[in-house]
Amino acid sequence: MNKKLASCLFAFCALILSFHAGAADSGIERVEPPNWWVGMKSEKLQLMVHGKDIADYQPELHYPGVRIDAVTTVGNRNYLFIDLAIKSDAQAGKLDILFKHGDALLHLPYALLARESGSANREGFSNADVILNLMPDRFANGNPGNDNVPGYGDPLNRSSDEAGRHGGDIKGITDHLDYIAAMGYTFIWPTPLTESNQKTYSYHGYAATDTYKIDPRYGSNEEYRNMVVQARQKGIGVIQDIVLNHIGSEHWWMKDMPMRDWISNDGKFIQTQHAHAVISDPYSSQEDKKNFTSGWFNQEMPDMNQHNPMVATYQIQNTIWWVEYARLSGIRVDTYGYSDTAFLADWSRRITEEYPHLNIVGEEWNINPVVVSYWQRGKIHSNGYVSSLPSLMDFPLNNTLRTALVDHDSIDNGFGALYAALTNDSVYPDPSNLVLFEGNHDENRLFSVVNQDLALYKIALTYVLTMPRIPQLYYGTEVLMTSDNQQRNDGAARKDFPGGWAGDKVNAFTGEGLSAQQKDAQAFLKKLLNWRKSQPEIHHGKLMHYTPDRGTYTYFRYDQHKTVMVVLNKNHADVALDTQRFHEVLAAQSSGTDVLSGKSFDLSHSLTVPARSVLILEVK
Repeated sequence: MNKKLASCLFAFCALILSFHAGAADSGIERVEPPNWWVGMKSEKLQLMVHGKDIADYQPELHYPGVRIDAVTTVGNRNYLFIDLAIKSDAQAGKLDILFKHGDALLHLPYALLARESGSANREGFSNADVILNLMPDRFANGNPGNDNVPGYGDPLNRSSDEAGRHGGDIKGITDHLDYIAAMGYTFIWPTPLTESNQKTYSYHGYAATDTYKIDPRYGSNEEYRNMVVQARQKGIGVIQDIVLNHIGSEHWWMKDMPMRDWISNDGKFIQTQHAHAVISDPYSSQEDKKNFTSGWFNQEMPDMNQHNPMVATYQIQNTIWWVEYARLSGIRVDTYGYSDTAFLADWSRRITEEYPHLNIVGEEWNINPVVVSYWQRGKIHSNGYVSSLPSLMDFPLNNTLRTALVDHDSIDNGFGALYAALTNDSVYPDPSNLVLFEGNHDENRLFSVVNQDLALYKIALTYVLTMPRIPQLYYGTEVLMTSDNQQRNDGAARKDFPGGWAGDKVNAFTGEGLSAQQKDAQAFLKKLLNWRKSQPEIHHGKLMHYTPDRGTYTYFRYDQHKTVMVVLNKNHADVALDTQRFHEVLAAQSSGTDVLSGKSFDLSHSLTVPARSVLILEVK
């Protein structure tokens, strides 16, 4: 990091910390968002101020270009909501918001900052990228000093894969950015890093207790922001994982609720039935829809009531704040469809208005393409629903791929099913903007799913990385990490990355202790990822595929400049293909060079595909 940037970051962090201290000294316990920026697309900002009997006070503000439009009191007198209008000509600086009550006077210093140059036009992840999904607690422990923090339960317990915290942190990610970049990844998606001060199972981060604060067992807000800056310098963008649908049961709100309806069902636990299809189902009942979107994910994850306009505004501003503060290049939204549908329309519109080129991927965990496609931007609905969400996780194709690899081959199974699955692209407004993944933190490990068959593993990764999709891989896939292969087992699928802890006998970062098979897999993926970086025909080219033939599947990615032929062979024997079948793509005297081996193949009449192999041929 250069000295000028480091100085700016230090000054920024010091400024924010001083404003937080000022709020605490004044008797105001919290103000959220903790700061804002001039020059945003929307001129509106709603502050949530929390403090003992703060509703008894009347706020005043005198600052050029900024005015108070409305002040709202709610059922809980410890909250005050202040609507500000920040005009386009407002300058960055420190606001002094006065709170008057009789002779009592409180001062709230509040920072309006200048935006980073080009902030609104930041580019998100695209088909040219490959995303690495990390579970920070299980990736690398860079700072053992934050393994346990006073005031935070759920102490370090590496003996428990299922529930315990293992100590991985932001420094662990930062320390290994060079490895991630060298492997060929261009984006990282860590699971949530925001505070999760839950009594148990806090390591996964999907039960936040403060959505404006990084969990100190991972590091600090400043460490997170610095990690993003350093990642960007190495050609790696950062996607933040956010949860709109729910919070953790130990969230500070739960101890002093702003309003009775801040949480769905007036704060009472009603379990959602997880019936994803009810939103897109034209025959579903309103009662079932209400249960899906208003029911709690589970008893430890209270559901946010996004019918409440103040809840909705809070969450929209929280997302924008993190993008701006941390210089994010993407967002991944957990449990997307569980949130209120009208809120999601407004949330996705507001975020994309502020950042037109930022990519956002939603998790709609369903294997029905109709259910998933409902949420993608550009989908025309008979009910008039309009979504601005650019991307979704391609669970349908992920599921088909994992099944097809171990299934027998026929017109309907194995490669036949994988071929047919792409007909579902017709229901998506933009199928190439879907994120196709081989695995993630909620699935059993790929290598286990294919019964630890290295050939099938390579076929799967080749497919994911050469389809017209945005590919995403899971940490440890490159060194054949395993789990159960039948029943879901989160603990087994979220084991520590080898080499991330002092004393590890196996170190995937250096290669020490890896088996020959693990080294083969790591080298295979590294070569494929780095080759992919410079292949526009893979990023944005067309696809033509041919019905599977005797346990093989052949397809082409091409543009006006280049053609790549991909052949997948599941057989235990070589297969000879008549290349005349591919005359629409191949010229009469075509040849191809295999990206992986460097071998040349004559494609003018036939092609012999080695048993249990992949060929990625650059056609000439």
